[in-house]
Amino acid sequence: PCDEMTVDYLHFYNDYYSSSYKNIRADIVVCRHVLEHVPNPIEFLESLREIPSWNHDTVVYFEVPNGMYSFADLGIWDFIYEHISYFCGTSLRACFERAGLRVSALEAGDLKLGFLLLEDFGDETWATYRVSGGEMQPLFDDALRQLHLLQASDPEITLPLFDVSRMQRECDLYLDWYLPRVAGETPSENERGIFRSALAPVLKRLAALPCVPVHLDYHSRNLMLPNSFLPLGQIDYQDAVLGPVTYDPASLLYDCYQNYPENERRYRSRSFFEALPEHLSGCFAGFDAWHRDLRLTALQRHIKAIGIFARLAHRDGKTRFLDEIPLTRQHLMEEMEALNMSAADFPLLYAEPLPI
Repeated sequence: PCDEMTVDYLHFYNDYYSSSYKNIRADIVVCRHVLEHVPNPIEFLESLREIPSWNHDTVVYFEVPNGMYSFADLGIWDFIYEHISYFCGTSLRACFERAGLRVSALEAGDLKLGFLLLEDFGDETWATYRVSGGEMQPLFDDALRQLHLLQASDPEITLPLFDVSRMQRECDLYLDWYLPRVAGETPSENERGIFRSALAPVLKRLAALPCVPVHLDYHSRNLMLPNSFLPLGQIDYQDAVLGPVTYDPASLLYDCYQNYPENERRYRSRSFFEALPEHLSGCFAGFDAWHRDLRLTALQRHIKAIGIFARLAHRDGKTRFLDEIPLTRQHLMEEMEALNMSAADFPLLYAEPLPI
């Protein structure tokens, strides 16, 4: 057979893998029923870990025969001289960990009932990692990559729809908690009606955007770095919905808890938009239209978040969340300026907190 064959963009190499191929970028590495034949599996795995062309995006899949089945079934025919090692789940995991490769820990499980107890992702969040001075570009790359996967997924459950009424209820938290408890203003029924009427076109626009699965709280405190490694782990996804394609990117780029330069937000917003599938990107007139809708989405989130922070402080006694309001209000003012939303149209959004 030939040593190399090319079909369109695929290249087939009729060869064993070796260091001569270490600079070929790998999106996925598949190794099925090979590791049990390798004389020193840990040394082999260590050599793979050092491949420079692999990065945090590279998916690695290994499969080996389950040695425990052979013992349990007395399958003597499975014991052949070509198999140098026999693995069970525990020993395979130990092999990878000794080689310095991260695997998610399975603490317990009941496959019949469908329950798995997985590892604790630890305490290092995106937010704490950024405070420590960590390099953020790999985190943004991974977070946006995962969002594309989420948006393309087909959930096996029916997600609730993030519709206008749901968005309005969230924005009402601003009226019910922030204004009376933090700003010292109790809006009249007429003021509430004017507020809702002014906000209605924004919410209708968001509801008209293409719908995808949405995490709903995809931000720096819900993205974890297990053992300081990528890929990121996600938590707090129990409120997932079917909602605007702009929602999770807005949660990340216009995070209430972070203050990124606008030029960086636009750069990453453009990168995400250009990687969208045609059936989603084609619903926008171009990047500028996409980015405007992204900022509209951020606006709705900021209004909701300010209300939630006030409720957490005054209903639940978690007064530390009052400290999050100033930056979130700053973001809100920035969105209103960028979207040409005047104080005359949205007077209640300009209500400032009372001095503490």
